[in-house]
Amino acid sequence: MLLQQLRSDVLHANQEIVRLGLVMDTFGNVSGIDRGQGLVAIKPSGVPYESLTPEDMVVTDLEGKIVYGKLRPSSDLATHLVLYRAFQEIGGVVHTHSEYATAWAQAKKPIPCYGTTHADYFHGPVPVTEMLRADEVGEDYVRNTGEVIARSFRDLDPLAVPAVLVAGHAPFCWGKTIEDAVHHAAILEYVARLALHTEALAGPGAGIPQHLLDRHHKRKHGANATYGQINRG
Repeated sequence: MLLQQLRSDVLHANQEIVRLGLVMDTFGNVSGIDRGQGLVAIKPSGVPYESLTPEDMVVTDLEGKIVYGKLRPSSDLATHLVLYRAFQEIGGVVHTHSEYATAWAQAKKPIPCYGTTHADYFHGPVPVTEMLRADEVGEDYVRNTGEVIARSFRDLDPLAVPAVLVAGHAPFCWGKTIEDAVHHAAILEYVARLALHTEALAGPGAGIPQHLLDRHHKRKHGANATYGQINRG
């Protein structure tokens, strides 16, 4: 059966964002890509999570042509496809409307790096995109959402900052794997909540110094990372 493991992994990831409290109703979706075949699996549009099966996951090519599935794909598919084309190293994309990260997106404010918890996962502020213009919304809104995200990363490494806030909308996250993307979505919501509490206590500030931010990010993600266990094969 076509891409059975990918479809199973994507189903599990969609169920996981519900378990983690990152979505309500059907607000959210996860996709994964098989780079070898250039095929993407994504949640179908508007279907309750609890009723989904692996066979319900819709498989498309990178242009959005459906190659497997009887249901309509997520309405956010075109955004996911732009990200897969723009960020060649990613293997999964998550879109949620999680409460705190969405509040920052609606405020059109990046999430500052106020502490080492943030720095462990995001090498600097989580950026917010420009607002989409009226013509971009009218022309091809979903694809242009992906394009405005890609433009926000012209000078940023998408693996060093694996998340973005779409202004007035909500967050998108990604990772090298589908599991990484889900993990980043959960961490983003946590640091968004921490940042809001930090500003309530201390007011907006400059955050931690660059040398501390760099130290914490590199201990997990640098060439000589010290966090976690050495892969023993």
